[in-house]
Amino acid sequence: MAPRRAAKALKASSPEFDLQEFLDSAGLSRTITKYSKSEIIFSQGDAAVQVLYIQQGSVKISVLSKTGKEAIVAMLGAGEFFGEGCLAGQSRRMASAIAMGATTVLVVDKAHMVQMLHDEPELSDRFRIHMLARNIRIEEDLVDQLFNSSEKRLARTLLLMARYGQEDKPQQVVHQLSQETLAEMVGTTRSRVNFFMNKFRDLGFIEYNGGLKVNSSLLSVVLHD
Repeated sequence: MAPRRAAKALKASSPEFDLQEFLDSAGLSRTITKYSKSEIIFSQGDAAVQVLYIQQGSVKISVLSKTGKEAIVAMLGAGEFFGEGCLAGQSRRMASAIAMGATTVLVVDKAHMVQMLHDEPELSDRFRIHMLARNIRIEEDLVDQLFNSSEKRLARTLLLMARYGQEDKPQQVVHQLSQETLAEMVGTTRSRVNFFMNKFRDLGFIEYNGGLKVNSSLLSVVLHD
Protein backbone atom coordinates (compact mmCIF):
# COMPACT_ATOMS: atom_id res chain seq x y z
CA MET A 1 0.00 0.00 0.00
CA ALA A 2 1.07 3.60 -0.58
CA PRO A 3 1.61 4.59 3.08
CA ARG A 4 3.85 1.55 3.60
CA ARG A 5 5.95 2.28 0.54
CA ALA A 6 6.25 5.94 1.46
CA ALA A 7 7.33 5.08 4.99
CA LYS A 8 10.03 2.74 3.68
CA ALA A 9 11.25 5.34 1.20
CA LEU A 10 11.45 7.99 3.89
CA LYS A 11 13.37 5.73 6.23
CA ALA A 12 15.84 4.85 3.51
CA SER A 13 16.38 8.41 2.32
CA SER A 14 16.61 10.20 5.66
CA PRO A 15 16.79 7.84 8.67
CA GLU A 16 17.97 10.51 11.12
CA PHE A 17 15.51 13.23 10.15
CA ASP A 18 12.82 13.94 12.74
CA LEU A 19 10.18 16.13 11.08
CA GLN A 20 8.45 17.15 14.30
CA GLU A 21 11.76 18.10 15.91
CA PHE A 22 12.67 20.11 12.82
CA LEU A 23 9.37 21.97 12.76
CA ASP A 24 9.77 22.77 16.45
CA SER A 25 13.30 24.12 16.08
CA ALA A 26 13.55 25.59 12.58
CA GLY A 27 12.40 29.08 13.54
CA LEU A 28 9.30 28.77 11.39
CA SER A 29 6.77 31.56 11.55
CA ARG A 30 4.05 29.29 12.81
CA THR A 31 1.05 28.99 15.08
CA ILE A 32 0.02 25.96 17.08
CA THR A 33 -3.75 25.71 17.35
CA LYS A 34 -5.88 23.21 19.26
CA TYR A 35 -9.29 22.11 18.03
CA SER A 36 -12.05 20.19 19.76
CA LYS A 37 -14.11 17.43 18.17
CA SER A 38 -16.15 18.57 15.12
CA GLU A 39 -14.54 22.02 15.12
CA ILE A 40 -13.89 23.48 11.67
CA ILE A 41 -10.23 24.12 10.85
CA PHE A 42 -11.00 25.74 7.52
CA SER A 43 -14.01 25.75 5.21
CA GLN A 44 -14.44 25.17 1.52
CA GLY A 45 -14.01 28.53 -0.21
CA ASP A 46 -11.75 30.07 2.44
CA ALA A 47 -8.56 31.83 1.32
CA ALA A 48 -5.73 29.29 0.96
CA VAL A 49 -2.73 31.00 2.54
CA GLN A 50 -1.32 28.42 4.97
CA VAL A 51 0.02 24.86 5.13
CA LEU A 52 -1.00 22.77 8.13
CA TYR A 53 0.63 19.84 9.91
CA ILE A 54 -1.18 17.53 12.35
CA GLN A 55 0.78 17.11 15.58
CA GLN A 56 -1.92 15.16 17.42
CA GLY A 57 -5.39 13.93 16.60
CA SER A 58 -7.11 13.46 13.25
CA VAL A 59 -8.74 15.56 10.55
CA LYS A 60 -11.51 14.89 8.04
CA ILE A 61 -11.21 16.49 4.61
CA SER A 62 -14.56 16.76 2.83
CA VAL A 63 -16.22 18.50 -0.10
CA LEU A 64 -19.78 19.83 -0.15
CA SER A 65 -21.71 20.00 -3.42
CA LYS A 66 -24.12 22.80 -4.36
CA THR A 67 -26.99 20.46 -3.49
CA GLY A 68 -25.61 19.93 0.02
CA LYS A 69 -24.19 16.43 -0.50
CA GLU A 70 -20.94 15.77 1.37
CA ALA A 71 -18.12 13.60 0.04
CA ILE A 72 -15.24 12.62 2.32
CA VAL A 73 -11.95 13.05 0.49
CA ALA A 74 -9.52 11.88 3.17
CA MET A 75 -9.03 11.04 6.82
CA LEU A 76 -5.65 12.28 8.06
CA GLY A 77 -3.74 11.57 11.26
CA ALA A 78 -0.73 12.78 13.22
CA GLY A 79 2.37 13.40 11.10
CA GLU A 80 0.48 14.42 7.96
CA PHE A 81 0.30 17.73 6.11
CA PHE A 82 -2.84 19.21 4.63
CA GLY A 83 -3.85 22.46 2.96
CA GLU A 84 -0.76 22.22 0.76
CA GLY A 85 -2.72 23.18 -2.36
CA CYS A 86 -1.83 26.82 -1.71
CA LEU A 87 1.77 25.99 -2.66
CA ALA A 88 0.60 25.11 -6.17
CA GLY A 89 -1.32 28.33 -6.71
CA GLN A 90 -4.65 27.33 -5.15
CA SER A 91 -6.19 30.61 -3.97
CA ARG A 92 -9.28 29.12 -2.27
CA ARG A 93 -9.78 25.97 -0.25
CA MET A 94 -11.34 23.28 -2.42
CA ALA A 95 -12.50 21.30 0.62
CA SER A 96 -13.25 21.70 4.31
CA ALA A 97 -11.10 20.37 7.16
CA ILE A 98 -12.78 19.30 10.41
CA ALA A 99 -11.22 17.91 13.59
CA MET A 100 -12.43 14.37 14.33
CA GLY A 101 -11.42 14.64 17.99
CA ALA A 102 -9.10 16.71 20.15
CA THR A 103 -6.54 17.79 17.56
CA THR A 104 -3.39 19.94 17.61
CA VAL A 105 -2.33 21.55 14.34
CA LEU A 106 0.80 23.48 13.43
CA VAL A 107 -0.01 26.25 10.95
CA VAL A 108 2.72 27.68 8.69
CA ASP A 109 2.25 30.69 6.41
CA LYS A 110 2.57 29.88 2.71
CA ALA A 111 5.48 32.26 2.07
CA HIS A 112 7.51 30.88 4.94
CA MET A 113 6.79 27.29 3.95
CA VAL A 114 7.96 27.99 0.39
CA GLN A 115 11.17 29.53 1.70
CA MET A 116 11.85 26.60 4.06
CA LEU A 117 11.26 24.05 1.31
CA HIS A 118 13.80 25.95 -0.79
CA ASP A 119 16.40 26.29 1.98
CA GLU A 120 16.07 22.96 3.80
CA PRO A 121 16.73 19.86 1.64
CA GLU A 122 15.64 17.40 4.33
CA LEU A 123 12.29 19.11 4.81
CA SER A 124 11.88 19.30 1.04
CA ASP A 125 12.59 15.57 0.68
CA ARG A 126 10.11 14.70 3.42
CA PHE A 127 7.43 16.93 1.93
CA ARG A 128 7.99 15.52 -1.57
CA ILE A 129 7.53 11.97 -0.25
CA HIS A 130 4.35 13.10 1.47
CA MET A 131 2.99 14.50 -1.80
CA LEU A 132 3.91 11.40 -3.80
CA ALA A 133 2.28 9.14 -1.22
CA ARG A 134 -0.85 11.31 -1.28
CA ASN A 135 -1.05 11.12 -5.09
CA ILE A 136 -0.60 7.34 -5.06
CA ARG A 137 -3.30 7.09 -2.39
CA ILE A 138 -5.73 9.12 -4.52
CA GLU A 139 -5.08 6.90 -7.55
CA GLU A 140 -5.60 3.77 -5.46
CA ASP A 141 -8.81 5.21 -4.04
CA LEU A 142 -10.13 5.79 -7.55
CA VAL A 143 -9.29 2.24 -8.64
CA ASP A 144 -10.85 0.96 -5.42
CA GLN A 145 -14.13 2.79 -6.11
CA LEU A 146 -14.25 1.69 -9.75
CA PHE A 147 -13.44 -1.99 -9.45
CA ASN A 148 -13.75 -3.33 -5.90
CA SER A 149 -16.76 -4.47 -3.93
CA SER A 150 -18.03 -2.47 -0.95
CA GLU A 151 -16.65 -5.18 1.37
CA LYS A 152 -13.13 -4.77 -0.04
CA ARG A 153 -13.42 -1.00 0.03
CA LEU A 154 -14.41 -1.05 3.69
CA ALA A 155 -11.56 -3.43 4.56
CA ARG A 156 -9.04 -1.22 2.74
CA THR A 157 -10.38 1.91 4.44
CA LEU A 158 -10.01 0.32 7.89
CA LEU A 159 -6.47 -0.87 7.10
CA LEU A 160 -5.44 2.59 5.92
CA MET A 161 -6.94 4.22 9.00
CA ALA A 162 -4.99 1.78 11.15
CA ARG A 163 -1.84 2.61 9.15
CA TYR A 164 -1.30 -1.01 8.21
CA GLY A 165 2.30 -1.70 7.20
CA GLN A 166 3.83 0.97 9.42
CA GLU A 167 3.75 -1.28 12.48
CA ASP A 168 3.86 -5.05 12.96
CA LYS A 169 1.10 -5.17 15.54
CA PRO A 170 -2.65 -4.50 15.39
CA GLN A 171 -3.44 -0.82 15.43
CA GLN A 172 -6.00 1.08 17.43
CA VAL A 173 -8.09 3.26 15.13
CA VAL A 174 -8.14 6.70 16.67
CA HIS A 175 -10.83 8.10 14.40
CA GLN A 176 -14.14 7.91 16.26
CA LEU A 177 -16.17 7.31 13.13
CA SER A 178 -19.84 6.49 12.96
CA GLN A 179 -21.03 3.82 10.56
CA GLU A 180 -22.72 6.61 8.58
CA THR A 181 -19.35 8.28 8.06
CA LEU A 182 -17.72 4.99 7.08
CA ALA A 183 -20.53 4.44 4.59
CA GLU A 184 -19.82 7.87 3.04
CA MET A 185 -16.12 7.06 2.78
CA VAL A 186 -16.71 3.65 1.22
CA GLY A 187 -19.60 4.69 -1.02
CA THR A 188 -22.25 2.34 0.28
CA THR A 189 -25.10 2.24 2.80
CA ARG A 190 -24.91 2.18 6.59
CA SER A 191 -26.68 -1.20 6.67
CA ARG A 192 -23.98 -2.73 4.43
CA VAL A 193 -21.23 -1.28 6.61
CA ASN A 194 -22.93 -2.69 9.71
CA PHE A 195 -23.20 -6.12 8.06
CA PHE A 196 -19.52 -6.21 7.06
CA MET A 197 -18.28 -4.81 10.39
CA ASN A 198 -20.12 -7.58 12.22
CA LYS A 199 -18.70 -10.12 9.76
CA PHE A 200 -15.15 -8.82 10.23
CA ARG A 201 -15.56 -8.97 14.02
CA ASP A 202 -16.91 -12.53 13.95
CA LEU A 203 -13.95 -13.60 11.81
CA GLY A 204 -11.48 -11.95 14.21
CA PHE A 205 -10.35 -9.36 11.68
CA ILE A 206 -11.34 -6.47 13.95
CA GLU A 207 -11.97 -6.09 17.69
CA TYR A 208 -14.05 -3.78 19.83
CA ASN A 209 -12.41 -3.15 23.19
CA GLY A 210 -12.78 0.46 24.24
CA GLY A 211 -12.19 1.38 20.60
CA LEU A 212 -11.76 -0.25 17.23
CA LYS A 213 -8.66 -2.40 16.69
CA VAL A 214 -7.78 -3.60 13.21
CA ASN A 215 -5.84 -6.85 12.89
CA SER A 216 -3.51 -7.52 9.97
CA SER A 217 -5.61 -10.57 9.03
CA LEU A 218 -8.15 -8.13 7.54
CA LEU A 219 -5.75 -7.85 4.60
CA SER A 220 -7.03 -11.22 3.40
CA VAL A 221 -10.31 -9.54 2.44
CA VAL A 222 -8.49 -7.04 0.23
CA LEU A 223 -6.30 -9.70 -1.41
CA HIS A 224 -9.11 -12.20 -1.98
CA ASP A 225 -10.33 -12.41 -5.59
